[in-house]
Amino acid sequence: MPYVLGLDIGNTNTAAAVVRRDGSGWARPEPVPLNGGSALVPSVLHLAPDGALHIGGPATDDGSRTSGDFVRRIGDDVPLLLGGEACAPETLTAELAAWVVEQAHALEGGPAEAIVLSHPAGWRPYRRELLRQALVDLGLPAVTLLPRTVTVAESHAARGFAGTTAAVYALGGASFEAALVRRTPRGTYESFGTPQGLDPVGGADFDELLAGHVRTVLSRELPAAARRDQQAVPRGLLAECERVKRALTVDLAADVVLTLPTGTARVPVTRAEFEAMIRPTVQATVDLLLRTVHAAGLTPTRLDGVLLTAGSARIPLVTELITAALPVPIEVEPDAQLTDATGAALAACQVVSPRPRPPAPVRNPVPATGTGRATLPAPRRPRHDTAVPGNPPPRPPVRILPLDLPKASRLAPLLSRGREG
Repeated sequence: MPYVLGLDIGNTNTAAAVVRRDGSGWARPEPVPLNGGSALVPSVLHLAPDGALHIGGPATDDGSRTSGDFVRRIGDDVPLLLGGEACAPETLTAELAAWVVEQAHALEGGPAEAIVLSHPAGWRPYRRELLRQALVDLGLPAVTLLPRTVTVAESHAARGFAGTTAAVYALGGASFEAALVRRTPRGTYESFGTPQGLDPVGGADFDELLAGHVRTVLSRELPAAARRDQQAVPRGLLAECERVKRALTVDLAADVVLTLPTGTARVPVTRAEFEAMIRPTVQATVDLLLRTVHAAGLTPTRLDGVLLTAGSARIPLVTELITAALPVPIEVEPDAQLTDATGAALAACQVVSPRPRPPAPVRNPVPATGTGRATLPAPRRPRHDTAVPGNPPPRPPVRILPLDLPKASRLAPLLSRGREG
């Protein structure tokens, strides 16, 4: 069945989505299973001793054969080392993109009609051209590169966001970016203003903060013999802290569980404790979002909403602090890690079937008598009611959209040409 493909290669994880033809139109986007049925695969490349390139691992004690966090290095003149060989960051990114394209090809039974790859909104032409040329060199000459603002807006619009002007808040595993997007007269989206970011700031920092808290608790509570084992506590700690971080987005408390030589250790963590740890960092991202809006000459009430994306966007504290700074609706999807890939796939539909240009507005006729000139009424913007003096301002709605689970029956053996998952 004909389909289009959207890619999101992040600093931490990679995701992809497809949209298949449905008669004369398009079906709903579905994530591509990339990692044993999971829609996410770590953005990591590993060069095995036999020369095979593995995606997403496996983990190795020899760091020289494993490379990650290369996307944000695109444009850096200093190459990365992989198996002793100097590799440009854009080449590693293109290798990962080519692997994802191959997985989709195998699952769908043929090539995509169009491919769109989402990239940070702050990328200038130089970085885009580096990646574009690296994709061409690997046999992908027709990939369309679009800024994250556009793909995020496409994804939210497909789920019901009808606003014209929005801020995009992207808090991933190792980066944060704030940017602005607006709808064009043709119904498509474009970036405007100057995107701003904090790098590296993201969910990995929250994992480290939680890990530090756990170490402190264990240092007080563990027996002296266990405290002397310096290797026992760190083993698996960050992975467990990441799990607890995700659990605390829906639960008020969770336990960090570790296996130590003395037995199983549990460190309970409440959401309030976790939010106290990460509040300064999250507040810094919200402050930067507000500065991005002001730098574009906008007041917060000129926005129709804030669109959240990336893995850490569903942390409740993020919504709380954005709401306090920007009195506009906040949109977050059920799995914010897939927002960019889904929007890229929806944008790929337009590469194949562009939206028709809307008809020109009909002008009001000039009156037959008199010298008055007929004018069109000024466009109406969504109104955000102001607060009554003395009363607290109304709390804008936070719309968390229902989760659409993909069909599991589309899993098929993965295909590769020298690249292995």
